Amino acid sequence: MEYNDTFLGFTQGDPNGIGVELFVRAFEHETLLKHCSPVLYSSKSIVEFYLDHLGIELSINYVKKASEFKSGEINVFNLDVGDFSVDMGKPNKESGKVAFESLKRGVEAIKNGEVHNVVTLPIDKHVIHSEEFAFAGHTDYLAEEFDVDRYMMILASDELRVGVVTGHIPITEVSKALSQDLIKSKIETLIQSLKFDFAVRKPKIAVLGLNPHSGDQGLIGKEEIEVIQPAIKEFVDKGELVYGPYPADGFFGNKAYLQFDAVLAMYHDQGLIPFKQLAFHDGVNYTAGLPIVRTSPDHGTANGLVGKGEASVNSLVNAVFAVKNIYKNRIEYNELNQNPLEFKSHRREKFSIGVPNLS
Repeated sequence: MEYNDTFLGFTQGDPNGIGVELFVRAFEHETLLKHCSPVLYSSKSIVEFYLDHLGIELSINYVKKASEFKSGEINVFNLDVGDFSVDMGKPNKESGKVAFESLKRGVEAIKNGEVHNVVTLPIDKHVIHSEEFAFAGHTDYLAEEFDVDRYMMILASDELRVGVVTGHIPITEVSKALSQDLIKSKIETLIQSLKFDFAVRKPKIAVLGLNPHSGDQGLIGKEEIEVIQPAIKEFVDKGELVYGPYPADGFFGNKAYLQFDAVLAMYHDQGLIPFKQLAFHDGVNYTAGLPIVRTSPDHGTANGLVGKGEASVNSLVNAVFAVKNIYKNRIEYNELNQNPLEFKSHRREKFSIGVPNLS
């Protein structure tokens, strides 16, 4: 099956946030439809609200069942959202419920084989939170839905990939959460994803320290000596190219990341602040370890920009192309892994999104 004949699911995120606006603006460009057949899990009322507000005309196939999807067209799976009314830039409990309905239906569609992979548009974690969605975000929810316990969030751009050991937890909990086993699990997941998803034959990974100056040989904390270094050593002893721990400030300040295929940060902001400084409008959020390919724009609901037509669509567009590239890399890896000698000539050492600027 050619990739552009594969239906790609999109969960709408918070309907009061930037997601649906970015979707219609991105697919206003015919270029994107040449690379996927989108299926947005939303409603006709929400989509037409944004089309009218933004003055955009699109030909859309609104459907109630998967058998009505049309390849090469924009499909909207018309969810029942009751009397929900869009209030741009103001996520609330009702918009959170609608966002969760879209997410649930998108996951169900993947499990049923109706779509093959998914791009998740931004949710507001506060308003979507409920007894049914008691998760820190998309990543943990999808890991549970697809029954995986080894997974991680990776932020990817053309020149930088960053994974994190701990995700959406308070900074006061980071040190207590770190262990040799957890770090080893994340390194292994990152190595496998670089090979399987990003077509890097022999990944070279930089591991960051936790404390300032990576602990200064134990003067400013002992996590590097007692937890991080022993985890790294196990991979070095096995011949893996894993280095560190590096002080985060100097590592990013002197652009050492350009010498590596990926960077493993100990906590969320340690990795995501430099990543977003370098690739805020172009980066992609990817969940490694899932049996399907899930990407997302690397930003939130952008409440202050909703409805203005000013927010960049590049991260969303790159998320689409990342699905395409990762999906193909996985197929190629599975085929070529049967004959490892052939893999080297086909590998792509650098993940290149290679997407036209559509903003």
